[in-house]
Amino acid sequence: MDEPGTPSLDQLRIFLAIVDEGSFAGAARRLNRAVSVISYGIANLEAQLGLTLFERQGTRKPRLTDAGRAVLTEARSLGEGMDALRAKARGLLQGLEAEVSAAVDVMLSAERLGRVLRGFAREYPTVSLRLHVEALGAVTAMVLDRTAVIGLSGPLAVGAAAIDSCAAGSVPMVPVAAPDHPLARMGTIPPGAARGHTQLVLTDRSRFTEGRSFSVTSHRIWRLADLGSKHALLREGIGWGNMPLPMVQPDLAAGTLMRLALPDHQAGIYRFCGIWRRDAPPGPAASWLLDQFVAAGRADAVADGMADL
Repeated sequence: MDEPGTPSLDQLRIFLAIVDEGSFAGAARRLNRAVSVISYGIANLEAQLGLTLFERQGTRKPRLTDAGRAVLTEARSLGEGMDALRAKARGLLQGLEAEVSAAVDVMLSAERLGRVLRGFAREYPTVSLRLHVEALGAVTAMVLDRTAVIGLSGPLAVGAAAIDSCAAGSVPMVPVAAPDHPLARMGTIPPGAARGHTQLVLTDRSRFTEGRSFSVTSHRIWRLADLGSKHALLREGIGWGNMPLPMVQPDLAAGTLMRLALPDHQAGIYRFCGIWRRDAPPGPAASWLLDQFVAAGRADAVADGMADL
């Protein structure tokens, strides 16, 4: 039995273009080639592999054979790997960035953000920083649309198409209310009691997770676009809500907020991940910044009994 040959990257790129565009003509337009060149490239690829990749008889559009579907996964993986390699080389050739644009989840503590950014200013004094602080899916959306080259996102980014990620720590989220709030005055909060009181929740300003709700229990909801405003309204006793523990720790110590022992809405862990577009890996300064967030997150301890949000 003959061994299959080694296809060229150009042949694989033609194969993927046909699959993505749905036709030889579409692939030709995408790659700025003649249709005859596309046909010739696929014929050579099939000859190299000894396989028929497309059904061409009895159909207006090329349809993958069983062998073609089997080859597709490996071809796409090789194509993405080559794109990543070229993007990395392009970044190295361009050298140090003049500016780094980063999006950071609002749940990250101000203390950690400040510590990392002070280090960045010392390490890269000539690099400007454009910082966006966003909530929920907005961090991932900014990286996807290239507004930010890197992001420190919550768990919503995991599994997003075109995004690579790495773990970068976590923060405990706890339900709280002002001491004069009806829930805080209850000795023991019965199941379902929180549903009858206004819950303050962050709203998502991105299309990435538009229309989805996260950790919402109550039937009565006030949506806010700013975590600082939510904090202020909680202290005013307007409602109850989940907050990052480091942000409300001084309030809990001073008694201006109370932690609620809700039987049906427990505290949880909000995990961070560093993210970047697979086809646009960060340059030296952005990589350093992302590595610092990841390193800082390694020390985060997860409290017993807390599940992921």
